[in-house]
Amino acid sequence: MTTHLALLRGINVSGHNMIKMEALKTTLEAIGFQNVTTYIQSGNVFVDTDEENAPKVGFLIKQEIFKVFGHEVPVIVIAKEDLTACFKNNPFLKEKEADSKKLYVSFVSIALKKESINDLKMSQFKPDEVAIDENRIFIKYAVGAGKTRFDQKYIEKKLNVTATIRNWNTVTQLLKMFEER
Repeated sequence: MTTHLALLRGINVSGHNMIKMEALKTTLEAIGFQNVTTYIQSGNVFVDTDEENAPKVGFLIKQEIFKVFGHEVPVIVIAKEDLTACFKNNPFLKEKEADSKKLYVSFVSIALKKESINDLKMSQFKPDEVAIDENRIFIKYAVGAGKTRFDQKYIEKKLNVTATIRNWNTVTQLLKMFEER
């Protein structure tokens, strides 16, 4: 059995794409996923399956959500190693007085090159900062996520990827949950 973490983008946000976590859990169990566990209402779902291919797992989840709930929901599936790499490679954690409330991670659907940072044109978002590490974009918001235009929609448009953003506290809790499985 392989444990996958599916990050669903854009559910239960401002009254859109509403899905109760218990209904999602039941739906995913009905198509054969085991030990389905959700974390908060924003679409963080652990599943166990014999399927090792993460994109295939994501496709199955996306397809079933559309079939049952009628929502077109992008899904990014990541492994425990991805979350572990977040802690190891996040340059903003190395800063002397890092404020975890201003740290976020955007998980993207493809591995990015270091040069992709040029495509983001970050100078227009100063003093927000970013760093790219494969399929993750580490973000340090100067004021907060709610007061910037540097968001998931902007990332998707500029890099032609699917992206979903999680705050650092959520990333920390998800890694803890992965370790407890």
